[in-house]
Amino acid sequence: MRRPPLALGLVCLLACGAILLAGCGGSSNTTSHVNPEAEAGKSRPAPAKSSFPSAQGKTLKEVINEPGNHPAQVKINSEAQAFYPGQNRYPFTLAEKLESGKTGKEVADAEAAIYYAKVPSIKPGAKSKAGNKGMVPKAQAQALDQPAVGPFPARIESLATKPPFQGKTTTEGADVASVVYSTQLDLPGEGEYRPVILIKEKGGVGAKLLPSIKVGEYAKIPRPGDKAPLIETPTAKSVGGDLAKLTTRIPPDTQNKVNYAEVLGKEPILLLFATPKFCQSRVCGPVVDVAQQAQHEFEGKANFIHMEIYNDNDPAQGVRPQVRRFHLPSEPWLFAMNREGIVVAAIEGAFGTELMDKTVEKVVGE
Repeated sequence: MRRPPLALGLVCLLACGAILLAGCGGSSNTTSHVNPEAEAGKSRPAPAKSSFPSAQGKTLKEVINEPGNHPAQVKINSEAQAFYPGQNRYPFTLAEKLESGKTGKEVADAEAAIYYAKVPSIKPGAKSKAGNKGMVPKAQAQALDQPAVGPFPARIESLATKPPFQGKTTTEGADVASVVYSTQLDLPGEGEYRPVILIKEKGGVGAKLLPSIKVGEYAKIPRPGDKAPLIETPTAKSVGGDLAKLTTRIPPDTQNKVNYAEVLGKEPILLLFATPKFCQSRVCGPVVDVAQQAQHEFEGKANFIHMEIYNDNDPAQGVRPQVRRFHLPSEPWLFAMNREGIVVAAIEGAFGTELMDKTVEKVVGE
C-alpha cells in the first residue's frame, strides 16, 4: 500500500533556534556522486566503518555536528517500518534534492552510514520542543542528547535484471530506482530510536535526521519461524486469463501460476506483495522484475506468487484482504515459506538479485 508521507527534514530546519546544529540556515553544496571510482547502478559492498566518525562517547547531536558536516543535499526514503529487537535490515533509497523541493534523479553510488540514539520516554501529553505545533516532538528532540550508536555503513544492492526480465514499468519509469542501500542495525530492545544518516558529499559530509524507528510496533507481521497465514491468491485461470486483474506490471509477470492456499505446507513458496503501478517508493517495479528473473532461474524448485496490493488494482478501493491477513503497513514485502508452511524469511523494502537468490536457495534447501 502507499506509504504515509515521511518527515525527512533536517532537524535544524524543523527546530532552528530550539536546537542548534552546525549548518543551520542551509548550504550551497549540491549532491555529488561521492565516490568517483564507483560505477552507478552497480552493487557495492559497504565502506569500512573507519571511513565514518566513531560514535563512541558522543551524543547523536555531536555526530551530526562533526567538523565539516553540513545539511545533506539529498532526499532519503526509508524502505522499512517494521523492526524487532536484534538485527534488522534497514533499506533506503537516495535521490537529489532540487531547489524547488521536488525529488531529483537517483543517487546510486554514494557512501553512507546510519547512526541512531534511543528516544527517551516522556510523560503522555508532553509538549513538543518549543511548544509549537509542527516542531520536533520533545522526546525525539531529546534523543539528540542521548548516546549515539554507529556507524552502520550501507552496502549498495543493484536492482538490475537481465533484459528479458525487465518490465516497461521499470525501464520506462523516469523515477524508478536502480539500486537500494541497506545496512544491518542492531536494535537492543523495544521502544523508539532516532536515526541519522551521514553521506559523503561534495565539500564534506551531509547529515540528515530520519523518521523514528519504533521497535515492536508491528508484532503481527509473520516472522521467520512463524506458521504462515493461509490466504487464497488469484491465478490466471481464476481471472479468466485477464492478467491485468492479477498484476499492474507491464507486460504482466507470470508469478500467478498457482494458488498459494493449494501449495502452502507442501512446496516452497516465494510470496511477493508489491504494486509496480502505484508504488511510491521507486522500487516495486524493479523487485517484481527481480522475482520474475528468479522464477526463471529456479524453475520447478519453488512457487513464485506476486500479490498486488489494492482491490481491483485501484487505490481508491482499499487494500486486498491478503495484505490485511499479513498485517502489512507497507510494500514491497517478500515472504519465503518452506515445505512445512513455516516462514523462513521476511524481507521488507527493495532487494536485489543477490538477496533474492540467497532467499530462494535457503527455502528450497530446507
